[in-house]
Amino acid sequence: MEKDLDTLFEEAFENAQLIPQSSVPIDLQLILYGLYKQATANESDSFYFRQESQNLRSAFKLNAWMQVNHISPEEAKKQYIEIINRLMKERNL
Repeated sequence: MEKDLDTLFEEAFENAQLIPQSSVPIDLQLILYGLYKQATANESDSFYFRQESQNLRSAFKLNAWMQVNHISPEEAKKQYIEIINRLMKERNL
Protein backbone atom coordinates (compact mmCIF):
# COMPACT_ATOMS: atom_id res chain seq x y z
CA MET A 1 0.00 0.00 0.00
CA GLU A 2 1.41 3.38 -1.00
CA LYS A 3 1.85 5.97 1.74
CA ASP A 4 0.14 9.32 1.42
CA LEU A 5 2.06 12.57 1.11
CA ASP A 6 1.46 13.64 4.72
CA THR A 7 2.83 10.33 6.04
CA LEU A 8 5.90 10.58 3.81
CA PHE A 9 6.40 14.19 4.94
CA GLU A 10 6.20 13.25 8.63
CA GLU A 11 8.69 10.43 8.07
CA ALA A 12 11.05 12.82 6.26
CA PHE A 13 10.78 15.29 9.16
CA GLU A 14 11.63 12.52 11.64
CA ASN A 15 14.55 11.40 9.45
CA ALA A 16 15.80 14.99 9.28
CA GLN A 17 16.44 14.80 13.03
CA LEU A 18 18.95 12.00 12.35
CA ILE A 19 21.07 14.13 10.02
CA PRO A 20 23.81 16.04 11.86
CA GLN A 21 22.95 19.70 11.36
CA SER A 22 26.64 20.58 11.01
CA SER A 23 26.85 18.32 7.94
CA VAL A 24 24.21 20.30 6.05
CA PRO A 25 25.28 23.59 4.43
CA ILE A 26 23.55 26.67 5.84
CA ASP A 27 21.94 27.51 2.50
CA LEU A 28 20.38 24.04 2.33
CA GLN A 29 19.23 24.31 5.96
CA LEU A 30 17.44 27.53 5.01
CA ILE A 31 15.85 25.90 1.95
CA LEU A 32 14.59 23.06 4.14
CA TYR A 33 13.28 25.55 6.69
CA GLY A 34 11.41 27.47 4.00
CA LEU A 35 9.90 24.30 2.53
CA TYR A 36 8.87 23.08 5.98
CA LYS A 37 7.22 26.40 6.83
CA GLN A 38 5.43 26.51 3.49
CA ALA A 39 4.25 22.92 3.93
CA THR A 40 2.93 23.48 7.45
CA ALA A 41 2.06 27.18 7.69
CA ASN A 42 -1.29 28.80 8.11
CA GLU A 43 -2.29 32.43 7.67
CA SER A 44 -1.52 33.46 11.25
CA ASP A 45 2.02 32.06 10.95
CA SER A 46 2.92 34.42 8.15
CA PHE A 47 1.66 37.45 10.11
CA TYR A 48 3.50 36.40 13.27
CA PHE A 49 6.70 35.70 11.40
CA ARG A 50 6.77 39.10 9.75
CA GLN A 51 6.66 40.62 13.22
CA GLU A 52 9.66 38.51 14.28
CA SER A 53 11.94 39.49 11.39
CA GLN A 54 13.86 42.05 13.42
CA ASN A 55 17.01 40.01 13.98
CA LEU A 56 19.31 38.67 11.29
CA ARG A 57 18.61 34.97 11.85
CA SER A 58 14.88 35.54 11.65
CA ALA A 59 15.36 37.66 8.54
CA PHE A 60 17.25 34.82 6.81
CA LYS A 61 14.51 32.38 7.82
CA LEU A 62 11.80 34.71 6.60
CA ASN A 63 13.64 35.14 3.30
CA ALA A 64 13.96 31.36 2.92
CA TRP A 65 10.23 31.00 3.45
CA MET A 66 9.38 33.84 1.08
CA GLN A 67 11.49 32.16 -1.62
CA VAL A 68 9.03 29.26 -1.69
CA ASN A 69 5.75 30.94 -0.69
CA HIS A 70 4.52 30.75 -4.29
CA ILE A 71 4.40 26.93 -4.27
CA SER A 72 1.61 24.84 -2.80
CA PRO A 73 2.03 23.12 0.58
CA GLU A 74 1.88 19.80 -1.28
CA GLU A 75 4.74 20.79 -3.58
CA ALA A 76 6.73 22.04 -0.58
CA LYS A 77 6.25 18.66 1.12
CA LYS A 78 7.43 16.83 -2.02
CA GLN A 79 10.57 18.95 -2.32
CA TYR A 80 11.31 18.62 1.42
CA ILE A 81 10.96 14.82 1.20
CA GLU A 82 13.27 14.66 -1.84
CA ILE A 83 16.00 16.69 -0.14
CA ILE A 84 15.85 14.76 3.13
CA ASN A 85 15.89 11.42 1.32
CA ARG A 86 18.93 12.56 -0.70
CA LEU A 87 20.75 13.72 2.45
CA MET A 88 19.96 10.43 4.20
CA LYS A 89 21.33 8.46 1.25
CA GLU A 90 24.47 10.64 0.97
CA ARG A 91 25.20 10.10 4.67
CA ASN A 92 24.31 6.39 4.61
CA LEU A 93 21.68 6.88 7.31
